[in-house]
This record gives sequence, structure tokens and C-alpha cells, in this order.
Amino acid sequence: MKLSGREKASYGLGAVGKDMVYMLSASYVLYYYQDVLGINAIAMGMILMAARVFDAFNDPIMGVLVAKTKTRWGKFRPWLLIGTLLNAVVLFLLFTAPPKLNGGGLVAYAAVIYILWGVTYTMMDIPYWSMIPAFTEGGKEREGLTTLARSCAGVGSAIITIITMMCVAALGANAGAPGGISERQGFMWFSLIIAVLFVVFILVTCINIKEKSTVNMETPSVGQMFKALVQNDQAMTVVIAIVLVNSAVYITSNLVIYFFKYDFGGEGWRGAYTLFNTFGGGVQILAMMLLFPLLRKFMSALKIFYVSFGMAIAGYVSLLVLAFTNMSNVYLLFIPGFFIFAANGMLTVLTTVFLANTVDYGELKNKRRDESVIFSMQTFVVKLASGVAALIASVCLGVFHISQDTESDQVVRIAQSSVVGLRMTMTVLPVIVLLIAVIYFRKKYCLTEEKVEEIAEKIKALRND
Repeated sequence: MKLSGREKASYGLGAVGKDMVYMLSASYVLYYYQDVLGINAIAMGMILMAARVFDAFNDPIMGVLVAKTKTRWGKFRPWLLIGTLLNAVVLFLLFTAPPKLNGGGLVAYAAVIYILWGVTYTMMDIPYWSMIPAFTEGGKEREGLTTLARSCAGVGSAIITIITMMCVAALGANAGAPGGISERQGFMWFSLIIAVLFVVFILVTCINIKEKSTVNMETPSVGQMFKALVQNDQAMTVVIAIVLVNSAVYITSNLVIYFFKYDFGGEGWRGAYTLFNTFGGGVQILAMMLLFPLLRKFMSALKIFYVSFGMAIAGYVSLLVLAFTNMSNVYLLFIPGFFIFAANGMLTVLTTVFLANTVDYGELKNKRRDESVIFSMQTFVVKLASGVAALIASVCLGVFHISQDTESDQVVRIAQSSVVGLRMTMTVLPVIVLLIAVIYFRKKYCLTEEKVEEIAEKIKALRND
């Protein structure tokens, strides 16, 4: 039985809420604690990276817990709802640091709350993506739902990217110095609004989505799980590609706000930053919903994957050229922005499609179906990529002395050498990482469309025996 429009819309709405929360943390937690509250940039980077090391143990265990769960509501929805409620509370606490804390106390608070945020996000993210193979058929239905969910996730990310700083300014207006802006207050109220929307959206998903089919399987131990992942060479290939692609993307997303604040500059930097992100967010959504399906009519998913890499690299190179030649007009930045955001949108969809395909591959090869195990790795590696990128960004900020360390609305000017370092870190480094990713993936990945269909037929025959 095919998915109804209501089921598709409900699942997509959950993705919107989920990625609104994720993007708020991934893109603004470093800025909030380093530039607004004044924590040392490298110390904050170490916290973000340490949280990802913790996730190396937490995420796989969460995958096993999901696989073991059996309730009248299914194995996924209970964890999805509980994780969402807890994560919404922790998100608010993450952007509501007590005013009396400073120095070591503030660092300790940031470390504890951020680790809790990662734990609770994992609690809902793994079951969310693990549901795809459990209530869809392989092939076009699964790819279609994955595309929809990733497109909706892109909408959620884009919303946060576009509105955050303007909303923070509006919600924090007149809360600081007379006539000024308190970004601290702005982030507190904005995070509360996003947390509430997150709960509402996921609640709709839980009410309307049910598992249509499940595969009986022996639940693996943690040791068996790692063994299964190692044996599933295609899953590991996709996982490594996801780490590299997302690291490149998050390096830029962590630094772009500093680029506009300290490099592009001016008192109206928030307007230019918002305008650029509005354009980029729109391009990313359109790439997922229109450009990807259009290209899909003429070429395979693998070819689109490589085209997307080329677009991203071209975007970064053109951004670097513009940064050193003409920074007088924000609209010129739309040129590299188009290539980078469009490529990111399509790569996000494609990596999820490829990962879902490895579930069937693993079932045929290893005689077990480990949706939760494989998708727990996706959750971990995306967060790992954000941690690596945040650490790199924080090192850049520390080494090149890019910091305001004040809530004042007046932008502090930084040295030209700092500006050059910022530009190079957010353009050249992502290009290097993307080149490594495409070379590795091209060498290791073998699940062509023909191969995926062949595997699906073999699994169907085995189940019917």
C-alpha cells in the first residue's frame, strides 16, 4: 500500500522541526558562547569536539535500544516523542546560560548542556530516519520519501539560517544598552519559540506515521553491531563521505556569520547576512525539490552526486576570488552562494538515499537488517562533522583573534591578517575536504541503480521462500 499524502506531509513536517533545532545548535552555539558570552574560542571548540567523542559511544547504543524496543506504538515513535520533548527543553537551556556564570563556571555549563543536547537529539534523530526502510518499499517510493524529508529538513535549516539574527535582534531590542540590542536575551526567546514549534511538528509526525512492515531480526549486541557495520563496506563508504561533505559545509556555516560581521562589515551587517542566507536557503530548497528531480530525469543519482561536488568546489573558488577582489555588493556573493547552496541541497538528499540503499545491501550480505544500526551512524557522523568543523572554526577564530567578547551592538574592527585567515579557512579548506570525499567515494561505492534493483529482487525472493 502506497504512502498517503497525509503520511508524507506529516513525516516532512517532522523533518522541518528537527532540522530547525539542529541548525540553530550547529550554526549558532559557537557564536553565542564565544562572541556573545565571551568564552575562549578554542575552549568552546574543544567542548564541541568532546561532545562528539562522547557521541561515538552514545549513538550506537541508542541504535541498539531502538532495535530492541517493542511497544504497541511500534519501536520508533516512543523514542521519537520522548527524545523530542527532552531535546526541546535542553535546547532552551543551551541558549539560556545563567547571567551570574562566568569564566570556568560558564565553560562547565556549556560543556554539560551541550553534551545533554547531543544525547537527547540522538534519542529522536535515530528513530526518525530509521523509520524510512520500515514503512516504505525499496526503490522509487523510498527515494521519493527520502527526497521529500530531506527537502523539508532543508526548509527547516533554511528557516533558521534566514531568520535567526534578525529575530534575535528584534527579540533582544532595547534589552541591553539604551536603544541597543541584547543578543543574549534575543537568543533566549528565539530558542524558546523554536523548541515549542519542534515539539508540535514532531507530535504531528508521531500521530500520523505508523510502521507498515517490520522485519523480524535478532537484536545485535554493541560488539555485533560494530562488526556488522565493518562488514557492510557500502554503509561505511557512505558514512565516511557524509563526514567529509558535512565537515566542509559546517566549516563555512560556522564562519559565515563572522565573515559578514567582521569582513563584509558595516553597521548593516545583519541585513546583508540575512539577505545572503535568504537567497542561499531558497536555492537549497529549490535544489532539493526542483533541481534534483529535474536532473534525475536525465542522469543517475551517482552522476548528480559528482555534478554536485563540482558545483560546490566552483562555488568556493569563486567566493575566494570575490573576497579578494570585490566586496562592495552583497548581490555579487549570490554567484558563489548559488553553487554552494544548490550543491549542498542535492548532496544532503543523495547521501541519505545512498545510506538507505545500504540497508538492503547489508541484509543480503550479512543476513540481517539493521536500519537503526546504520542510521545511528548517520546521526553520529553528521554530529561528528559539526564537531570537527566547530573545532576548526574555533581554532581559526582563536589564531586570527576574531572576537568581539561583548554584547555591544558596535562591531569591533579586526586586523587585515585576521580577515585573510578567515577567508582562506572558509573557502580553501572546504575545497580540500570535498576533493578527498569525491575521490574516496568514487573508488569505494558500487551501489548503482541497477545493483540496488537487483538486491531488492533477491531480498524479496528470499523473504517469499
